[in-house]
Amino acid sequence: MNLKNELLSGLTVALALVPEAVAFAIVAGVDPLVGLYAAFFIGFITSTFGGRPGMISGATGGLAVVMIELVSSHGVEYLFAAVILMGIIQIIVGLLKWGKFIRIIPHPVMLGFVNGLAIVILLAQLNQFKVADSSGNIQWMTGSSLWIMLGLVALTVAIIYLVPKLTKAIPSSLVAIVVVSLLVTLLNIDTRTVGDIASVSGGLPTFSIPNLPLNFETFMIVLPYALIFAAVGLIESLLTLTLIDEITDTRGKSNKECVGLGVANIVTGFFGGMGGCAMIGQSMININSGGKRRLSGISASLFLLSFILFGGNLIDNIPIAALIGVMFVVVISTFEWSSFKLIRNIKKSDAFIIVLVSGITVIEDLAVAVVVGVIVSSLVFAWEKGKNIDVYEEVDEKGTKIYKIRGALFFGSSRNFLEAFDVKNDPTDVIIDFMNARVFDHSAIDTINTLTEKYKAQNKKLHLRHLSQECYDFIKDSNNIVEINIIEDPKYHVALDELA
Repeated sequence: MNLKNELLSGLTVALALVPEAVAFAIVAGVDPLVGLYAAFFIGFITSTFGGRPGMISGATGGLAVVMIELVSSHGVEYLFAAVILMGIIQIIVGLLKWGKFIRIIPHPVMLGFVNGLAIVILLAQLNQFKVADSSGNIQWMTGSSLWIMLGLVALTVAIIYLVPKLTKAIPSSLVAIVVVSLLVTLLNIDTRTVGDIASVSGGLPTFSIPNLPLNFETFMIVLPYALIFAAVGLIESLLTLTLIDEITDTRGKSNKECVGLGVANIVTGFFGGMGGCAMIGQSMININSGGKRRLSGISASLFLLSFILFGGNLIDNIPIAALIGVMFVVVISTFEWSSFKLIRNIKKSDAFIIVLVSGITVIEDLAVAVVVGVIVSSLVFAWEKGKNIDVYEEVDEKGTKIYKIRGALFFGSSRNFLEAFDVKNDPTDVIIDFMNARVFDHSAIDTINTLTEKYKAQNKKLHLRHLSQECYDFIKDSNNIVEINIIEDPKYHVALDELA
């Protein structure tokens, strides 16, 4: 392990974490310190006990945008309770070893998920252009306030894109925030700052039980949000884990990451943090800076804590416009612009799934979008696979008709399979040859049963041949459902040297 690279990478990541943790906290409608505490606890615990060394976790936009409703309708204490329950759910998922199911998420769903996340973050930034008038009514900014805000946002974005062309030693988002903050301070520009919302100066986080009624009603309020938080956090973390696996040519442990993330969120909830999960951007910064071990993530979280303890006054002076600019760049880099080109060149069903998942992400939430996307993808696959079952006919020298099947027999193909048989005109003996086919589910069993009854009604007999062991076992277990006649493959007894 290269100690120097790990520590320097950790410092770089910590510097990049500050503006995003504050920005995501503002998006969620909580004090910036709540986001910073979450970034510390989530980063430290997942780096220590998680399943993917080198991956950075903290407060994220994906979770922030689904926390807004809970915070606005019930308050921050309910958020802390939801984060604790979220962690418990994630631990259960890890212990049940369900982390492996991340592999079933199709690529179109991932594209839609990422694009939807980018759109949601973008829409959340627009709320920062609203202010309260003298009567307390919320309205859009106008006049010089609006133009100053837009100008500072544009300057922030420009700096973020220009700095990497000069140097990559310091995160460009940090340079942009420092430059814009100095410009606002030196020129005494009248614009909103983080300090106008809440101070981020703080000491060590303290343990506290969420201050809310501990009853069933509270549990039922918190549970739906906790399920959504858990799902979004796990999906983002496991997708990021898969990405880092591919980049580093190593393999993380998804179930261990679920447990580590769950523990981190439980602790965060009890210490006043907003919860979190893996961060794609910071993880890439860490990997590209040479941080591939646990030490880089641990040191990043400790550096971040030192910023909270000793650098609060500096963070209070950060203009809101600078944070909006950072988030705009996150949106631009998160959105998969290549999907526009892909949509013209891929199947219409895949293009539909990308748009569907993106839309549901914006309208509902990320977890629901991914679940719907996986379901639709599965149905499309079943439909396409069901059309690919082939049935060939031949008659042997004994006059027995043989139907040779090629493909998968399951709920999606059972109707096409059934319609391929000419029961009325077939001879008295009929064989279905499954050498190049497989029987997968109860729908297939029911279809075979239907055929058996049809041939039986015509005083004809149906036989099954060349079943694989898995198919044979599956059908054998269904003897009480279907009447079948299986022709088993002959067993040849070969004399071995040991028998001589």
